Amino acid sequence: MKRMIIFIGVTLCFGKIFSQSTAGVTGKTDTSYSTPGAYRSTVKSYPHITIAPELHAASIVEQKDIAYTTTGNRELLLDAFYPQAKTTVKRTAIIIIHGGGWRSGNRTQHYALAQQLANLGYVCFTPEYRLSTEALFPAAVHDVKAVIRWVKQHAKKYKLDISQITVLGFSAGGELAAFMGTTNGKAEFEGTTGNKKYSSTVQAIVNIDGTLSFVHAESGEGDDSKKTSAATYWFGYTKKENPALWAQASPLTHGGKHTPPTLFINSSVDRMHAGRNDYIKILTGFNIYTEVQQFDNAPHGFCLFEPWFTPTVKYIDQFLKKTFNK
Repeated sequence: MKRMIIFIGVTLCFGKIFSQSTAGVTGKTDTSYSTPGAYRSTVKSYPHITIAPELHAASIVEQKDIAYTTTGNRELLLDAFYPQAKTTVKRTAIIIIHGGGWRSGNRTQHYALAQQLANLGYVCFTPEYRLSTEALFPAAVHDVKAVIRWVKQHAKKYKLDISQITVLGFSAGGELAAFMGTTNGKAEFEGTTGNKKYSSTVQAIVNIDGTLSFVHAESGEGDDSKKTSAATYWFGYTKKENPALWAQASPLTHGGKHTPPTLFINSSVDRMHAGRNDYIKILTGFNIYTEVQQFDNAPHGFCLFEPWFTPTVKYIDQFLKKTFNK
């Protein structure tokens, strides 16, 4: 009989004990994924692309390096982008989570997106979170939950409507955004740091090419045949060693009646939206709105580049206006 018992740091699978690997926790920043690097790689197949430019305008206020929580001696930071104009109408907040395989990438990659959305009247936050070089799953989950609570704590300062909190992410950030929404109200994923008297519940998800499941048949995660995969680094176990953990970390596992409306903006790389159709079926069963916008013949990193960046901004704006009746 197959047996699987999950412990903290140890898994017993099919009678064999596996210890959680911390080999990837190097304490050193992994800079392997960056926008210039992605451009150099992508432009070879898409010579017409350009990096989406940042928008520095007097109409937008930018605040950088704001501490949103502390874990141990480590301060975690975010940046805020919002309209300069005063308003009596509370605004929608958008938390933008960067990608990079839960191991690389950084929050500055989405400054252009935050600036464009702020120019449309949204209040955007670009947080850092602990990557797998620093801490294993679920540390990143706890960090982003802490961001959501921080945003609600500071709603008055930024003139926010706390019933309109949106999580948006690209790639690994898209997976994290979906995980935030699908685990609305699940205390086991909250963590122990940061603004615990506030809820981490969110009201909308924008998933840009982030997987919905690490264990779905469509998923490309967990192939360690040539090198250690990003997800294996993040979990500290291979998929075979701890399939239950890989399933538990999948947004699709948790989708249900408390999941908020979701917008998918996708490339033509099928594995980057693994589980999307099953996710949509679940939400449709609860009459929860979902929308898919997919770019034909687009690379995974499309949202960082024109000609896809501008329509991506448009799709986000249209979805949020529809979701929040603006």
